[in-house]
Amino acid sequence: MEIILREDVQHLGKVGEVVKVKDGYARNYLLPKGLAYPATEANKKKIAYEGERLSKQRAGEKSAAETEATKLADVQLTFAVKVGEEEKLYGSVTASDIQRKLEELGIHVDKRKIDLPEPIRELGDFQIGIKIHPEVRPQVRVTVVKE
Repeated sequence: MEIILREDVQHLGKVGEVVKVKDGYARNYLLPKGLAYPATEANKKKIAYEGERLSKQRAGEKSAAETEATKLADVQLTFAVKVGEEEKLYGSVTASDIQRKLEELGIHVDKRKIDLPEPIRELGDFQIGIKIHPEVRPQVRVTVVKE
């Protein structure tokens, strides 16, 4: 069965592509979940219109993300933490801590969008990425110092 994808489907294709799949996969999964349309002429016109609308929406989201990135580009956060022997931190600086500090500055960022693979457990300067948009990823400078 030929279908037109409404959303990106992993291992299958991107929005607007006409793809041939097995009938059961289309009937039981893709069509009921709203991930695809049957490939008819009317649906091809409909998906072309949706594609234009989506591209405009994504361009708007990207421009908004770029303005947010300019705010974040010159932000420097400083954390004063208690330190034990051999410069070891008591505790750590986590994504939640960074989010709270950004909230104090009036910048609203979801903590899941802070690119911190593991908590910071040592003194020093760090560059932390913020996932605002897939194409826009500003860096925030985080400094951890002794209290």
